[in-house]
Amino acid sequence: MRILHISDTHGCHRRLCDLPSADVVVHSGDFTMNGSEQEALDFMNWFCDLPYLQKIFICGNHDECLYGAKIDGLDNNVHYLCNSGVEIGSVEFYGVPMFMSDCISDRQTKHYANIPDDTDILITHTPPFGILDFDDNIHYGSEELLNCITVVQPRLHLFGHIHSQYGKTILNGTTFSNGAIMNADYSNHRKPNIIEYLCE
Repeated sequence: MRILHISDTHGCHRRLCDLPSADVVVHSGDFTMNGSEQEALDFMNWFCDLPYLQKIFICGNHDECLYGAKIDGLDNNVHYLCNSGVEIGSVEFYGVPMFMSDCISDRQTKHYANIPDDTDILITHTPPFGILDFDDNIHYGSEELLNCITVVQPRLHLFGHIHSQYGKTILNGTTFSNGAIMNADYSNHRKPNIIEYLCE
């Protein structure tokens, strides 16, 4: 399974031309800049039209307009994950968004604790603490999320949020991908991450 991972497009999704081929495209949040419904609708229309067999997206901290929203009318091959999962070709995907309304309470910690043990590919917006999360001399990742990953041990973890830490790394059998497309000052975008996921 070839996975195309993008994140943090911040309203510039239509500038992404000639995206590489893949079986599944995953957007791990922050598809809007100002968090407006119009931005979100424009992204979803663009995302649904992408020529991939399966498409998955979650929300980031900029996408607060979708907090509590029930999204209807998506094509059968487009999956909005909000503390929920989907199985694609025997691979279990699970997505946890980053809504600030949850982060300022204990709800986000509970969402992380509810990640299923059989998750193969975890999608969050937040990075885990200490992994592709360092900027301005601070680790911005979540310790609670790191603890959950240590228990669940997904084979792949897709996230974004920290633009300066775009890239991939492998630790303890898990491949971690920070797919933040926009660079740190939002002036340009990078190539998306491609992951070759070998189904067991």
